[in-house]
Amino acid sequence: METFTKRNPAPLEAAGLRWLAEAGARVPRIVAESASELVLERVPAGTLNAAGEEELGRMLARMHAAGAPRFGSLPAAGRFFVGACELPSPEGDDWNDYYLQHRCLPLARRVGLEREVAAVRVDAPVEAPARLHGDLWSGNLLAGADGRPWLIDPAAYGGHREVDLAMLDLFGRIPARTAAAYDEVVPLAEGWSERIPLWQLFPLLVHAVLFGGGYLRQAAELARRLR
Repeated sequence: METFTKRNPAPLEAAGLRWLAEAGARVPRIVAESASELVLERVPAGTLNAAGEEELGRMLARMHAAGAPRFGSLPAAGRFFVGACELPSPEGDDWNDYYLQHRCLPLARRVGLEREVAAVRVDAPVEAPARLHGDLWSGNLLAGADGRPWLIDPAAYGGHREVDLAMLDLFGRIPARTAAAYDEVVPLAEGWSERIPLWQLFPLLVHAVLFGGGYLRQAAELARRLR
């Protein structure tokens, strides 16, 4: 088995991989781990094919349905990072309030967008906490040589399931077959695609904190549109 060694992994990365695997997600096997290194099974590179796109939808639906104790629950005790951005992750029971107060506003304060983000309207359907990958942009979705999907680099926590789908759509797109297969396993709530921009505010704020520039402008413009 070929391996890949990741230097200085996020504190909860290994725990997140295990948590998602317990819910049926395909993730690389953990070979060895320490605070400074995470040795993983290497995924042979390929391209996500039609069957893989459908499998991704079913896999995400089942992973999300496995749930989490509360919104903000982590796979283990420790510090929560999204990429290189550390963020407190208290637990809560009202996602609409939680998303604004504990995901978006702490980041907005760091980049001077508190007023704009505080005015954002969050009104998603009430659902139980889903088991999220948490950083599911296209770079954290791999395809094996057989065209099947693999998930890497999680920032896992309990949240609203639409957040993962919105993240997948931020720097790429949600394949139509993926959305359809997901909906067959666990139907998506009415209006979920219209809420994609709302959930994309969070990763844009993460990028604004880390990189500033164009991401800061995008986050500010999106916040104003979401009032």
